[in-house]
Formats: sequence, structure tokens, C-alpha cells
Amino acid sequence: MTTRRRQAREIAFRAAYQADVTGDPVERCLEEILEDLEPQAEPDVREFAGSLVRTLATHQPEIDQVVSRIAKNWSLSRMAATDRSVIRLAAAELLYHADVPIRVTLDEAIEIAKKYGMETSGAFVNGILDRLAHDARPSTG
Repeated sequence: MTTRRRQAREIAFRAAYQADVTGDPVERCLEEILEDLEPQAEPDVREFAGSLVRTLATHQPEIDQVVSRIAKNWSLSRMAATDRSVIRLAAAELLYHADVPIRVTLDEAIEIAKKYGMETSGAFVNGILDRLAHDARPSTG
């Protein structure tokens, strides 16, 4: 069974991916996805997905800078769009949602990467996010 938080993260991922591919604002992409889901998405799912998307929209330049620094041999433009979107969202959660345990953020991102990405996506996303987590929250990692 998929948890409500996982559902919210998948919705936020879909919005981030759609925005990445189309160039549309991520908030607009989220609105479209939520309209299509009506009334299946519970209010708490919508709220958490919206929170993640707003965080990404507000802080994407900083998030991209941190990810680019950590992913030394992988520029963002070289990453698969699915991996890039998962990493950006998880980075937003790691950096700006300190109430969520690191392990939860990493596990959820890896599962979403495996579900939507390529065979190697889970390991790739894990490697980058693990380094990012140690940088972002060194004392709690």
C-alpha cells in the first residue's frame, strides 16, 4: 500500500518532471495534475505535494547549485529528466523540510526513481542524495 506521503511525493515528482520537460512553471503543472486526480487526492496529500512543489519553485536555483556541486561528474543537463526531477524534489525536502527524517526522504526518492526511471536510477539517485544529506544535515546523517 502506498502511503499518503508517498502519494504526495509522486504527485510532486510528476509536477517537477512535467515542468522540467515542458518549461512550464512547476506550480501550474501541479494544478493540472491535481485537477486530473479530483477527487482522489486527499487534502493532506494535496497539501504535502503543494508544500514540496512550492519549496522547489522558491529554491530551485540554490537546489540546482548544491546538486551540481555534489554531482561532480554529472551536470544537471546530462542527467535523465526523471532522475533530475527526483533529485531536485528530494533535495528540496532535505534542505528545507528538516522535520522529515533523512532516511525517509532518501528511501522515498529511491523508490520513486526505481518506479519512474531507468534500471540504474535508484543507485544513481541514492549516491547523489546520500552525499547531499551528509552536507545538508551533517550531525543527523
